[in-house]
Amino acid sequence: MDKTELTELFEKSFPFWDKLKDGDKKTLYNTACPVHFDKGTNVHDGNECTGVILIRSGSLRLYIISEDGKEITLYRLFPGDICVLSASCVLSNITFDVFVDSEENSDCVVIGGCAIEDLSSRMTEVKIFMLETALSRFSDVMWVMQQILFMSMDKRLAIFLLDEASKTGGDTVRLTHEQIAKYMGSAREVVSRMLKYFTSEGIVSVSRSEGIKILDKKRLRDLAL
Repeated sequence: MDKTELTELFEKSFPFWDKLKDGDKKTLYNTACPVHFDKGTNVHDGNECTGVILIRSGSLRLYIISEDGKEITLYRLFPGDICVLSASCVLSNITFDVFVDSEENSDCVVIGGCAIEDLSSRMTEVKIFMLETALSRFSDVMWVMQQILFMSMDKRLAIFLLDEASKTGGDTVRLTHEQIAKYMGSAREVVSRMLKYFTSEGIVSVSRSEGIKILDKKRLRDLAL
């Protein structure tokens, strides 16, 4: 990735870019590292300051782990998105451990946490950007917690299947029961049982080769209400 490509990426990603001094821009250039993450790779283990991650292709999943080892997906990031919760040294008020995995083969640019931390300490614009970017995702986090705490499993699964289908523009969700359970913060057995019920009601069909095909989107929407 050459300097011109990095400049275009930084101008698009950072609203404060034009306010940086030449020396600060040079620091970001020098600490920016293009990285390819294979599907399933752990990108951030929750304890380190990995830095700010700019997603160019693929997708990343952010999640927390409960005391009993259950993963609860907070949200996912796609091309054009920015991961700031991986820069814990900058967001010192974030006291819980967030883990980041690569959902697909993903190409990203990682900017060293120390460089962002230094800029944030000297420039209000950078600090505000980091805080606002993190804050913008907390509505997603609260939505996840609301579902886990207050919604029935059939409603949660209906919402999940509709959301996944809308991302691809089709009627098929090509995820395993285990993957869905991880995304929903549930157990695989619970997901399998509910999918079996949806199948018996003619709402979906499930097969290993084709995944989960939505047959009756209206009924699924009714369940999601």
